[in-house]
Amino acid sequence: MREFLEILLSREGYQVTLASSGENAFALLKQKRFDLVVTDIKMKEVDGLEVLKKSKELSPGTMVVIISAFATADTAVQAMKEGAYDYIPKPFKVGEFKRIVKEALLFRRSPPAGEKGTGSGPILHFGCIAGESPKMRKIYELIEKVAQTRSNILISGESGTGKELAARAVHRQSPRAEKPFVVINCAGIPESLIESELFGYKKGAFTGALTDKEGLFEVADGGTIFLDEVGELTPAIQVK
Repeated sequence: MREFLEILLSREGYQVTLASSGENAFALLKQKRFDLVVTDIKMKEVDGLEVLKKSKELSPGTMVVIISAFATADTAVQAMKEGAYDYIPKPFKVGEFKRIVKEALLFRRSPPAGEKGTGSGPILHFGCIAGESPKMRKIYELIEKVAQTRSNILISGESGTGKELAARAVHRQSPRAEKPFVVINCAGIPESLIESELFGYKKGAFTGALTDKEGLFEVADGGTIFLDEVGELTPAIQVK
C-alpha cells in the first residue's frame, strides 16, 4: 500500500516520503515539517492515532488523513476530534483519495475565508471552495448565514459539485466547529444495518447484541452530522 500510494502521489506531482512504522514516522516528523501525513490506523507498537497526535504536537499546521480497513464510527470520530482532516475506509477509490489529498493541501495553504493570499492561486473561501461568480458569492453568504443556526440544512446539486465541501464550510463557520463532523454515506451502508448505525442499540435488544452500541447521531452530539446521499435511504428510514 505504501509503495502504491508513493507511485500514485508522485505521479500527481507531490514529493513523497515513506515511513515503514509509527516510530519511523516520529523520527521523520522531528527532522522536518510536512504539509500532509497519510497514516494507517492498525500498526504495531505505535498506531495511527498516536502518529496523528504527534504530528499535531510537532507541527499543528500539518494536515493528517487516516486510512483504515478497520473503520468504525468510534475511531473515525476520535480521529476527527484529535484533528484529522479526514478518515478514509479501505478499500477506497483512487479518485476519491486524490480529491481528499488535494483538498487537505488546499486547506492548509489557504488564507482565512474570503481573504486573498500572497500567491497567484485562486481565492479560497472557507479554506476549500474556489469561485467568484455572483451565484457562488450568494452561496458563501448563505453558508455564513445558516452556519449560525441550529436548523437542518438540505444541500442539493449534481455529483461532484461540492456538497460535502459546503457541509464542511457550514460546520467550520458554526459554533459547533470544535465538535465532531460526522459524514455518513447513506448509499454505502446496507439497508439492514443503517438503522443500528444511525441510532445504535442497547445490549440484548436483539440476538447478537452483546454490548451497547453508540449510534452516529449520538457520536455527533454537539457537532454536525452530514447525511450524504440521504435520498438513497428508504422512505421508512427517512421518516425515522
